Amino acid sequence: MRNVVLVFFNLFFFHNLQAQDSTEVIFKKKYTTKALDEYAAPTINGILEDEAWNMVEWGGDYIEWQPDENTPPSHQTKFKILYDSKNLYIGVRCYDSEPDKIVRRLSRRDGFDGDWVEFNIDSYFDKRTAFSFTITAAGVKGDEFISNNGNNWDSSWNPIWYAKAHVDDEGWTAELRIPLSQLKFGSAEEQVWGFQSTRRFFRNEERSVWQRKPVDQPGWVSEFGELHGLKNIEPQKQLEIQPYTVAKTETYEAEEGNPFRDGSESNITAGLDAKIGITNDLTLDLTVNPDFGQVDADPSAIALDGFQIFFQERRPFFVENKNIFDFRVSQSEAGNTFGSDNIFYSRRIGRSPQGYPDTSDDEFVDQPDNTPIIGAAKFSGKTKDGWAIGVLESVTAQRTATIINGEGNTRKEMVEPLTNYFVGRLQKDFNQRNSYVGGIFTATNREQVPGQLNFLHDAAYTGGLDFKHQWANRDWYFGGNITMSHVRGSEEAITNTQQSITHLFNRVGADHVAVDTTRTSLTGTGGNVQIGKVGNGHWKFESGATWRSPELELNDIGFQRQADDVRHYTWIGYQTLKPDSTFRRVGINYNHWTAWDFQGNHNYLQFNTNSWQNWKNNWRTNVGFNFAPIEYSNFALRGGPRLRQSPWMSFWNSINTDNRKKLRFSFFHNGRKALDNSIKSYYLEGGFVYQPINALRISAFPSLEINHDKLQFIDNFDDVNGLPRYLNGEINQRTLSMSFRLNYTINPNLTIQYWGQPFISRGRYSNFKHVTDPVAKTFENRFVQYSTDQTSLMDGTYAVDEDLDGVTDFSFDDPDFSFVQFRSNLVIRWEYIPGSEIFLVWSQDVSRNGDPTNGLLSGLGDNIFGQKPQNIFLLKATYRFVL
Repeated sequence: MRNVVLVFFNLFFFHNLQAQDSTEVIFKKKYTTKALDEYAAPTINGILEDEAWNMVEWGGDYIEWQPDENTPPSHQTKFKILYDSKNLYIGVRCYDSEPDKIVRRLSRRDGFDGDWVEFNIDSYFDKRTAFSFTITAAGVKGDEFISNNGNNWDSSWNPIWYAKAHVDDEGWTAELRIPLSQLKFGSAEEQVWGFQSTRRFFRNEERSVWQRKPVDQPGWVSEFGELHGLKNIEPQKQLEIQPYTVAKTETYEAEEGNPFRDGSESNITAGLDAKIGITNDLTLDLTVNPDFGQVDADPSAIALDGFQIFFQERRPFFVENKNIFDFRVSQSEAGNTFGSDNIFYSRRIGRSPQGYPDTSDDEFVDQPDNTPIIGAAKFSGKTKDGWAIGVLESVTAQRTATIINGEGNTRKEMVEPLTNYFVGRLQKDFNQRNSYVGGIFTATNREQVPGQLNFLHDAAYTGGLDFKHQWANRDWYFGGNITMSHVRGSEEAITNTQQSITHLFNRVGADHVAVDTTRTSLTGTGGNVQIGKVGNGHWKFESGATWRSPELELNDIGFQRQADDVRHYTWIGYQTLKPDSTFRRVGINYNHWTAWDFQGNHNYLQFNTNSWQNWKNNWRTNVGFNFAPIEYSNFALRGGPRLRQSPWMSFWNSINTDNRKKLRFSFFHNGRKALDNSIKSYYLEGGFVYQPINALRISAFPSLEINHDKLQFIDNFDDVNGLPRYLNGEINQRTLSMSFRLNYTINPNLTIQYWGQPFISRGRYSNFKHVTDPVAKTFENRFVQYSTDQTSLMDGTYAVDEDLDGVTDFSFDDPDFSFVQFRSNLVIRWEYIPGSEIFLVWSQDVSRNGDPTNGLLSGLGDNIFGQKPQNIFLLKATYRFVL
């Protein structure tokens, strides 16, 4: 009841606050372009010398946006726009009274460093999506697809376009040629597009814009000015075909007697990507035997809580237009609502095989590393009428492992069945683009799942509806979604799902769920509803509620950490709108979250306050504090009873020096401590970025994490002297890593990049105990600790003699661990013509289990230096045909 009252108080307070704010009317600028007609098209060399530019007037009068909104910028900017039947041409003049101080830092595409100017084109004129083209003073191109009214900028979009920059006595100039085939627009005889331009004046870290955009005005694309004069242009149907070939050699340490690990292997593969414009609005992407060999390696990580780790998608086929397929179950401004949970998680497609054969001691296994994607197709885009459409179909191959015994006999065993993945997404804008409603449907179907893979579902389906309504010039919004899942499979598969850590129907004391070993399906729901204010004034807020029913299951083609959760959240934020003598901008926030399970247990209550600061010298800092007076976990004992966690407090803080400097530093740390000292943790990361010359950038960021938990889960035992045992211990964990990067840019089309990360995580356990009263208020009353007389370690196994009668009651493996890994990538990338590339890649991986008794640095050195790594040498060539 207290939380309900708090929600209504927030809504009442901010409703009255909105009534007090005054809405300023912003004049919408218009620029009128002209067709080239009899003039020759400008030569794209960065110098505005072509006669055609005299056809049109300059657009200009930029206004400062950051740091001091609505004031004159340090230096003005102006542009001209022309077009013909195939291209849009933009010429821009960026004035600078000290051209020798213009910063021309080199990087590969989408680097966005140094001085630059950007053009955003809302050719749909839907006030939600736009195409962004950026050119730096060094001639580096950047391009992004903007969606969700500026809340999502997708740099994976890589259209073919042309640009050059030139520095002269007045500053610098640039010319851009953007093929109309790379834009999406309707067939009206006379077009009106949304248009915005932003300039970064690097020395002052100042941004100025053509169309004024108040800091407190929500959205981005909806606030654009307008581009007029586009007549009789025809939508261009895009047709691109990009074949590739890859030569790959892998070397590794040979295993004696193992015929599958003789020290090296090589292969050559080929494939094809295609992009076909069905209409100007909608594109069909096809891929046959796609290659993802040059993708960056995931950072090393270890999770002791049992939940899966979320990793970002990096594969281009799935990343491009991903905003259309995005359907997050409970994204919120407040956070702490499992915001990464999504109905569609593309990394499920082409994952490592989920099965592994049972073998005897004299058998060797050739286990596939990944599941090839036989083919995939993606139909996506957005129409002029406001329909966002996405359809994705993909088939992954059946994979088998080959097993050979000491006598040379072989057999094969399936480790991943032939699987079909389908995603359909539809969304419609209406109410003058202030509202939308949409839906999604996904299907996963596996063919002939064999007995050894009986933990996999035969089929999994999800569906969802989402909506959002904005009013008062988009200052206020109300939105949400509802999700439903249905999975089918054998009795073994559904039993496995019920007992997985996402659900834990087998947990003790949960009266509202129970494992039913006869079931062959599960059906669950989830959703989110929220209301908020994001514009017109210093104050912002959001409040809402989200839920996941016990049977909700998204992990066949989605991502979900846990089910059986209902939570309320509220976020209130205050921000300054003008700089002062100390700060450019400051923000202060308050959050709270509270959660229950479907049995009605109040499991969680947490409060947070935090602040971020952008200082006058362009340093950036933030600080935050948390307090959680109530926390119970349904998952900590992995099927055991609900466990009380002691009240805790935590903090975080970061400091980032001026990112314009050639040498810049950053520092981040956070800590957490239970009020009774049952949990202590601390994480520290600091490092530097050094750019001695425009072409070279070096960075190193070491980190150290300390985790001391007196009640860390180890294992459960069903029957020890007639009773279950929920075994825990005290863990002392140390994790040390460092991410090192070196980027050398010969020119914007030829780059050399290196990334390396040594990593070690070591955990030592002591003070073993079993939980007896999991919800006791006092920490020491929740368990019984074993004495040294009751436990003994021999040959890597602990024996426990509870009653000291000389007979072992149960035993468990020594849980101490030390995991050491070194990963690195060296990538030489050459874009020899626009859209066509050659990659030369050298990847290394050393992954070993170390000795937990060793120190961190010695354990890291002993298990990396002197070891033979796994090396992958890869040469990939692509050619992009534009037809």
